[in-house]
Amino acid sequence: MAFDDRICALGEGPLWHPERKQFFWFDIMEKRLLTPGAEWGLGEYVSAAGWVDHTHLLIASQSALFTFSIESGAREDVVTLEAENAVTRSNDGRADPQGGFWIGTMGIGLQTDAGAIYRYYRGELRQLFAPITIPNATCFAPNGKRAYFADTPTHKIFTVSLDAHGWPIGSPEVFVDLSSDRLHPDGAVVDAAGNLWVALWGPGQVVGFDPQGQKIEKGFRLPAHQTTCPAFGGPGLSQMLVTSAAEGLDPAALVAAPENGMTFLMDTHFVGQTEHQVVL
Repeated sequence: MAFDDRICALGEGPLWHPERKQFFWFDIMEKRLLTPGAEWGLGEYVSAAGWVDHTHLLIASQSALFTFSIESGAREDVVTLEAENAVTRSNDGRADPQGGFWIGTMGIGLQTDAGAIYRYYRGELRQLFAPITIPNATCFAPNGKRAYFADTPTHKIFTVSLDAHGWPIGSPEVFVDLSSDRLHPDGAVVDAAGNLWVALWGPGQVVGFDPQGQKIEKGFRLPAHQTTCPAFGGPGLSQMLVTSAAEGLDPAALVAAPENGMTFLMDTHFVGQTEHQVVL
């Protein structure tokens, strides 16, 4: 099941590049971008990406959205992101079907209500929702008419309607409430049938919910406790890559489960959406 045995302090932001047929992901706290057989140190907290073209990603950092050349390592800032705020960094993000890019910010020290959710679309960065403590589970219905996101400490995943250009309409509503089980939703992805798959921080699971918010009986258990985000990719988009985190675990837990922080790949009976291209 282990796809990559490099230990991430805080693995996040898995992305399948549909043209390159290649997975990318991040270790936020170690400030690096990873792919099989390679990694790049980027000098600041980095957390999420979308693909721009065959050789470039749009990467979210603690201070900016920037394009990154996979071939040369060169970066070029597109827009600043709370660059003046030393308290926050970027966290969960994903490209939407209209070509926009959603990105959340949060307190580096987990400060309550320090963050927000933004959308970058064709040259404009607009704040959508605030305050947010830990933004996660950013993902989109296949028809582009609905977005999802979570504020992890609330135990809730929210949904909001989108207009034809991908901007939210009205106020978010609760899509799934996990508070009765005290479960913490982390990163999420929506498959081609509209099912939402969310990683749960703590129990080492990825669980699914259908478009009506009903739990899909078959989920996925992983050997790492702190699962952080899933992404579909691979042949037929039927494989699921899942990142995890080792940070905060005591030495005994790491000895008992040395897979904590590794990145995993599973075959599934579900088919993902093709990852959406960011339009700059």
